[in-house]
Amino acid sequence: MNVEQLLETAAAMVAPGKGILAIDESTGTIAKRLASVNVENTEDNRRAYREMLLTTPDIGEYISGAILYDETIRQNASNGQKLVDIMREAGVIPGIKVDTGAHPMAGFEGELITEGLDGLRARLKEYAELGARFAKWRAVITITDDLPSQANIEANCHALARYAALCQEAGIVPIVEPEVLMTGDHDIDTAYDISELAHKTLFKHLFEQDVILEGCILKPSMVIAGDKCPEQSGVEDVAEATVNCLLNSVPASLAGIVFLSGGQSEIQATQNLNEMNTLGPLPWPLSFSFGRALQASALKVWGSDINKNTSAAQQELAHRARMNSLATQGEYNANQESS
Repeated sequence: MNVEQLLETAAAMVAPGKGILAIDESTGTIAKRLASVNVENTEDNRRAYREMLLTTPDIGEYISGAILYDETIRQNASNGQKLVDIMREAGVIPGIKVDTGAHPMAGFEGELITEGLDGLRARLKEYAELGARFAKWRAVITITDDLPSQANIEANCHALARYAALCQEAGIVPIVEPEVLMTGDHDIDTAYDISELAHKTLFKHLFEQDVILEGCILKPSMVIAGDKCPEQSGVEDVAEATVNCLLNSVPASLAGIVFLSGGQSEIQATQNLNEMNTLGPLPWPLSFSFGRALQASALKVWGSDINKNTSAAQQELAHRARMNSLATQGEYNANQESS
């Protein structure tokens, strides 16, 4: 393990004004995205879409890294150059999703456990050789009247910690993602309680597995009411609840925090991130690791004519990246959306 390299990579991932682009959708998930714009789910179309994103001019000004899927990290662009080489030239750090998905947890109806530890050491070695410098593992925590169970939280956090330790052994920075789903009718106070419990449990396991927090990134959900809750959360409520939750559950030595958007709209996610960054100073950088909240507009434009709209789609991505860059510094306002 090269500790100095781990710390350098982690710091670069959350450099001021920069965040992470999540384009690690599995083949099945990206099929749904492409279908939404009437594009056939073929390997060539998946490559063309992700190439469009990764070749956006000056993307490295706002995007520090991109999380790739197994297929993408092995692909070449249309000009024959490896996509990871194009990323490096743009100043974008290649990352890789390494879990194999969330599956029903035996004995715990309605709850999921993320799998993928078997053979992970060998896969991480290969991904490092392919150019990956960080990785991501997503755990899924469901809220209902009876869930989550403590057993589910413990099992997912233990897996996250084992994954993180294996990553650091391979010289790869781990992003640990305990996603508390915003699907449901729970209120923001319930989301706070479950998020705090998940974070505290996760860092207990990370400590037990001797994970270096200065070389680790947390990717949490924002603390927000469920999508079916009658009383939806305002921007100030989300920011205050999220920051307080993190202050009460996340060690100050952690390298940084990059939020998932969790089904929020593009502008909603940006507004919430910006509001959090007005509540500082904080122990860690607060940034973004968005998927749909960075891609949605770009995908819509690109999908309307994949042979002609590359440049226009890239402008959409660059705009959203710039807006979120401003939000990481607490300098975003809605008027900038029209610039």
